[in-house]
Amino acid sequence: MGDRKREPLMKKYEEEYEYYEDCPGCKVEQLKRSDTGVPFKPVFFISVVTLCGSLPISSLFPFLYFMVRDFHIAEREEDISYYAGYLGSSFMLGRALTSILWGIIADRYGRKPVVVIGTITVVIFNALFGLSTNFWMAIVTRFLIGSLCGIIGTMRAYASEICRKEYHALGISAVSTAWGLGLVIGPAIGGYLAQPAEKYPRVFSKESIFGRFPYFLPCLMISVFALAATVMSFWLPETLHKHNRIKKEQNNIHAVAEGAQNGLNVSESMEHSERRAPNSKQNLLKNWPLVSSIIVYCVFQLHDIAYLEIFSLWAVSPRTLGGLSFTTADVGQVLAITGLGLLLFQLLVYPLVERITGPVMISRVGAVLSIPLLASYPYIALLTGVGLSIALNCASMLKNILSVSITTGLLIMQNRAVSQEQRGAANGISMSSMSLFKTIGPAAGGSLLSWSQRRQDADILPGDQLVFFVLNIIELLGLLLTFRFFLKEPEDSDIPNSKHDSLDQENGIQERLVLTELP
Repeated sequence: MGDRKREPLMKKYEEEYEYYEDCPGCKVEQLKRSDTGVPFKPVFFISVVTLCGSLPISSLFPFLYFMVRDFHIAEREEDISYYAGYLGSSFMLGRALTSILWGIIADRYGRKPVVVIGTITVVIFNALFGLSTNFWMAIVTRFLIGSLCGIIGTMRAYASEICRKEYHALGISAVSTAWGLGLVIGPAIGGYLAQPAEKYPRVFSKESIFGRFPYFLPCLMISVFALAATVMSFWLPETLHKHNRIKKEQNNIHAVAEGAQNGLNVSESMEHSERRAPNSKQNLLKNWPLVSSIIVYCVFQLHDIAYLEIFSLWAVSPRTLGGLSFTTADVGQVLAITGLGLLLFQLLVYPLVERITGPVMISRVGAVLSIPLLASYPYIALLTGVGLSIALNCASMLKNILSVSITTGLLIMQNRAVSQEQRGAANGISMSSMSLFKTIGPAAGGSLLSWSQRRQDADILPGDQLVFFVLNIIELLGLLLTFRFFLKEPEDSDIPNSKHDSLDQENGIQERLVLTELP
């Protein structure tokens, strides 16, 4: 009698957890189960595509001051930073308005189509931005790049799905590292290649297209890279499951287990489980681990984008206004060195540290160390020559390493707080919220810098001291929000990483059921 009961029960569980041959998500799950090694190839693809999406964000910052000046829209030199802030914000405004939509599309139609559309967007509109002839054309093209490029949020979800759970930190670190590299390499490209007819007159004449459009060359180089990323994205395996799996296997398993213990037969237990099975797709806005991590993430991202714009504008501003009188090439060199240090840290050090301390502790330590570092910037400006170069490069590298470490920790928390079916939408909400904050950042940062440059002789926080003090206030707020009274860490056991993670969690229950004599 017991043997007849056990055989259909075993068969039922095998059918429930079978892989669908035509489902790309199932193929990825099979590959993850069979290949336990480090996923070097997926991580490389993730890095390239994410870098494509992040390069345009801040590549304009080194030459933004001069671009706005050449548009002749500012009446005074002190007002240039004011208009530059609005131009920097147009990208984030576009992304804030569409990120949730791209997340929904990624959950419904797949990650791959969103990635391809995003890379093509960078190819076209970033090149057009470099050809801008007036302030409003620049605003519109930047807005279109932000609104049509949904790469970053999609790649966050993708990184959690393409890597086994033990390599989640590596996958998310690849996204945040490529993101951080784009935010520093982008300005390096802009700094070295803007105004090429002036910097490299032997190569580029003033009558050439690069002489008539002095900011086209860096934008064109990024578009060429995006074209290569577009081709590469066609080789990305799709991770979205294309079949309609039953969402109540886990509830059925637990119900059968309870029924077996209480003397119920299998059919009664299964019927009882169907009545009590909850909806697996919970309201994302009621998921406090997700919502709290997004809010903290937005505060830190507001700080980071304001810092990036203020740093570039501050560095190229004249000494008389509290700046460093750097050229665009000088800024590019600082950010290139920063990018190299950031890459080495994130790939070699961060995964190990995260495994030991956890993502929340890394974010807290990063915020604590950033505060005194930022406070030192006004005093670094008093240096000259080699001392200035060494101090500024070290400070910039450390600041960006800390910022990206904070970001990586919070991204890991966000992806662990939801199941795969909702991961695209969750990252869309995160990107939209973050972009809204980042829309405020450049405009507020540019206005703040412009105001501070007009108060060089103030008694309290004169000049650039005011700017870095305000940045520290935002950093301190983010630090306070990382503590348990606000930020709740997700419990991995409550929400499986993917549709097939539940199989590993329930294997023990299945085995016990098969070996149990049911009445």
